Amino acid sequence: MIQAATRVPQTAAEKILARASGKPYVRPGDIVAPDPELVIIHDGFVESAYNELASLGYRRIAHPERVMFVTDHDVAYSSPAGALRGTRLRRIAREWGVGRFFDAGRGGHGHIFPIEAGLVRAGMFLSCYDMHCTNFGAVGALACAPGPEIVSVLATGTVWEQVPSTIRLSLRGPVGAGVTARDVGFYVTALFASGRLPSCDNRIVEFAGDYIDALPLSERVALCNSLTEIGVANVWFTPPADAPRSGLALASDADAQFEAELELDLAGIGPQVALPGGPHLGVEIGEVAGRHVDHAYIGSCGSGMYEDFAGAAALLRDRRIAAHVRLFIVPGTVETARRLARDGLVDIFQQAGAMVLPAGCGPCAGGAMGPLADGETSISTAATNHAGRFGSKEAQAYLGSPLTVAASALAGRIADPRALLPG
Repeated sequence: MIQAATRVPQTAAEKILARASGKPYVRPGDIVAPDPELVIIHDGFVESAYNELASLGYRRIAHPERVMFVTDHDVAYSSPAGALRGTRLRRIAREWGVGRFFDAGRGGHGHIFPIEAGLVRAGMFLSCYDMHCTNFGAVGALACAPGPEIVSVLATGTVWEQVPSTIRLSLRGPVGAGVTARDVGFYVTALFASGRLPSCDNRIVEFAGDYIDALPLSERVALCNSLTEIGVANVWFTPPADAPRSGLALASDADAQFEAELELDLAGIGPQVALPGGPHLGVEIGEVAGRHVDHAYIGSCGSGMYEDFAGAAALLRDRRIAAHVRLFIVPGTVETARRLARDGLVDIFQQAGAMVLPAGCGPCAGGAMGPLADGETSISTAATNHAGRFGSKEAQAYLGSPLTVAASALAGRIADPRALLPG
């Protein structure tokens, strides 16, 4: 008599890792060697990965058809050295036979356009060099970020991973006017980082609740991105029923074992601003309103989708930014840039006095474009704001939502966007 296999309840992330590892199930703490469907590396790491593998005798990589190179950090080449690095990147892509190469002007930000283009789908497992691959959880995919160890993935097709525990965080809404998912992200990140919520270090945070159910994709991306810098293993959302999928429909089992199940009521929170030093230093905007700003920036992998710019443009329409402020607009993808131009939003930004940069990371990539000078202050939607992120280590950088950044650029100081909203 053949005995039926025992059913093992699993979280969605455990299901994805089990399937990628060729196992019927996995448990937190297990060591696995998952097989990624896609391996993404940005322009800042390709050459060093190539040199490391060449020094070990590798002349080819394991699955070039699964590899994606993305030029998004130094898009316009801010120096001759940057241009030379670009020629080397193109040579390496040809030599390795890389299956997907999105050079400058071809795709945009590597944490956004693969979602937009349908290259990342619900249920996929990916391996990515950059930690902000947490964005892919917005569509129900799971990505690990082994950092420099991604050279092992290139060489052999995989690298070992320890299965993380999962925390389920249910968020209850609604939120007030002028409060976006980026604000909620700063608020939640501050709670985790300060110990007011249990540690999420190397855990997967699975979002749920009525607030989450109502979020469009752009807001899910913003919420994924906000938690990255405090050490989460990943962030995950149950994908909508009509989302493009890789494999079966995915959701955590009703009896799955979470390390913790938490609930937060978002009623009453206002716009948030992260203080210089990191996204985990979020405070209510009233604590910092009025502080002078010289530099503002809307874009990055946290707030680079069309809807982010549409919200900012609504505040900037028929208004001019403060004379002493320079405001940079950086579309997340080439397609978003085209749409902004087609819908007249580029004109709104330029009439307001903003500068529109090529699709990519913008100032967030170490200040390669639109840097800060010593003593200046910025407010932006960047992925993070540690010292030197936009160039000078003697500058200060605050983070806010696209609405807060637009309102602050108009005022020339950190400003509450609710004052500009109709009604």
